[in-house]
Amino acid sequence: MSKKLAAGVDIGGTLTKVGLVDEEGELYAHLDFPTRGYTTVDNFISVLASKIQHLAKQLSFAFEMMGLGIGAPNANYYRGTIEHASNLEWKGIIPFVSKAKAHFNMPVYMTNDANAAAIGEVVYGDAKMMRDFMVITLGTGLGSGIYANGELIYGHDSMAGELGHISIDKKGRLDGLGIKGGLEAYVSSTGIKRTIFELLSDSISDSELRNYSFNNLNGEVITRAAENGDKIACAAFEMTGKILGEQLANFVAFSHPEAIFLLGGLAKSGKWIFEPTQRHLEENLIPHYKGKVKLLPSGMIDKNAAILGAAALVWNKQKHKIFDNNQL
Repeated sequence: MSKKLAAGVDIGGTLTKVGLVDEEGELYAHLDFPTRGYTTVDNFISVLASKIQHLAKQLSFAFEMMGLGIGAPNANYYRGTIEHASNLEWKGIIPFVSKAKAHFNMPVYMTNDANAAAIGEVVYGDAKMMRDFMVITLGTGLGSGIYANGELIYGHDSMAGELGHISIDKKGRLDGLGIKGGLEAYVSSTGIKRTIFELLSDSISDSELRNYSFNNLNGEVITRAAENGDKIACAAFEMTGKILGEQLANFVAFSHPEAIFLLGGLAKSGKWIFEPTQRHLEENLIPHYKGKVKLLPSGMIDKNAAILGAAALVWNKQKHKIFDNNQL
């Protein structure tokens, strides 16, 4: 009897991650390759197809491919397009799914990468029994996937949930879309680095973080510095958690989720981001929400969440059998 598998693809600004996954979340083969450097999106899709074929040849058992799930920035679920993605080389509206038709002999589904993470939380993570929750991805930017009444919220044109681009300060930092004071400019792996460099410039305190350039600084270094008692690192986590907690309290008001899951590089900082976020979330909730919203690490935080989230699109469709214009 052949095993049923799905291909999961996460298209990031730097790397594209590809893997073959079963319905239980077992990842049988995976790889990544650079997203940039292709003259056209057609060339990229051709290479993507060859990478999936390469992974399939590594398997030593009989299998059936049930579909391909793709998570990508600014992906339109309804149209199968990538639209005006700021961190990809392909500009404008890219009909990605229709272009893939010549390469993949299986159903193809595409959605925003944060929405894929939310679907992954239902299929593989800790939201299996939840109808109302949010997933906040804290990577290069801030993404959000929102479930309400058991359904992922797409909005009328598939672009709902861009919470990372809500302006919290009209005179503040520019985010990835050029929004003044966009939330992701403060709360993300990039945002906390910007905070650290602002703190370093305003202080003469000793800090091990002074030994790093912006490009060489990462979440692991910042977390280790905080664990060593570095005042700049600790202050940066407190500031980041304060902003995130305050904004999560605002987000609770429009959908009242049972839980908010944090995923991504910044979430891996553990207590350093969770404790201040939880404190400021609870402080800013209006009375009838207090004590009713859980702040949790994603159930996929120690897994290859990007690939699993993308693959989960296939299993989600298999389960619900919902018509989808993305299907090839």
